[in-house]
Amino acid sequence: MSPREFAYSVPWNLMLITAGTLIYSVALKGIAEPHGFIPAGLFGVSVLIHTLTDTLGAGLWYLVLNIPMFALSWILISRRFLLYSLYAMLVTAVSYTLFDVDFGIRDQLYAAVTCGALSGAGAGIVLRSLGSNGGLDVLGVILWQRYNIGLGKFYFAFNAVLFALCFLILDNDLVIASLILVFVSSVAVDYCLSMFSQRKMALIISREADGIADEVMSSLRIGATFLLGRGAYKKEERKVLMTVINNIQLKRLEELVFTHDPHALFIVENTFTVIGSTFARRKIY
Repeated sequence: MSPREFAYSVPWNLMLITAGTLIYSVALKGIAEPHGFIPAGLFGVSVLIHTLTDTLGAGLWYLVLNIPMFALSWILISRRFLLYSLYAMLVTAVSYTLFDVDFGIRDQLYAAVTCGALSGAGAGIVLRSLGSNGGLDVLGVILWQRYNIGLGKFYFAFNAVLFALCFLILDNDLVIASLILVFVSSVAVDYCLSMFSQRKMALIISREADGIADEVMSSLRIGATFLLGRGAYKKEERKVLMTVINNIQLKRLEELVFTHDPHALFIVENTFTVIGSTFARRKIY
C-alpha cells in the first residue's frame, strides 16, 4: 500500500481521530473546565449552556447540538465523512464526560495558552483525517465545499457572535482569557494542518536551465517543468525552470543551482496546496 493510499485507509483515519479527540478532551476537561473557559465553536455553546442552566453536562449538550449537524453532513457531504465525524464526536463526548483530570495550572493566562495549544493540536490532528471534530466543523466544510466560504472566516464570524454574548453575561476577564485560548488554538490548528503539507515552489531563471533541470531530476529525484519567459529589457526568450520541493531539499537545490550558474535568479515561494502527480491526492470527503 502506497503512502497516499494509506492516508485513505480506515485504521489510519481512526487512529488520527482517536488521538486528536482524546488530546482535545483532556485539554478542555483538565484546564478549560476548572477555569471556566468558554471554548470556541459548538463545544463553546455547549459549555455556555451548561454554565447557565447547570443541566446535563457540556459533553451531553455537545451530543444534542450535533444532531442537526450530522443530518446536514449525511445529506450534503458523504456517508464516510458522517461516520468519521460521528466517531470523533462520540469519543469527544464520552471522554469529556468520563475523564476526571486537573492539570493543576492556577494562573489564568498560563492556563489559557496551554489549553489553546493542546486543544488546537488535538483538533488539527482530527482535521488531517477524512472526518472532522463534529459540531461547527461540519457546517464549515459544507460552506467551504459549496460556496467557497473559508473556514477561518466562518469560524471568526460564529465565534464573534458567541463571545459577544459571553461579554454580556460572564466576567470580562474570563471572556478575554477564553479569547486568548481560542487564538492560540487556531494557530495550533493551522500549524498541525500545514506541518506536513508545506512545500516550496522554486522558479529558476538561468542560461544553464537545461543542465540544472537534468541535475534536479537525477540528484534530487524530483520533477521539474519549463516555462517560457521573455526578458523585458533585452527581449530575449529564456527558459524558466519551475519545481516544487520540501524544506529539507531547499538548501540542496540552492547549492545545485548556483554551482551551475552563479548568476542565476532563484525565487522561492511558500505553497500549502500541491495536489496531483507524485504529491498528495485531492482530499475527497
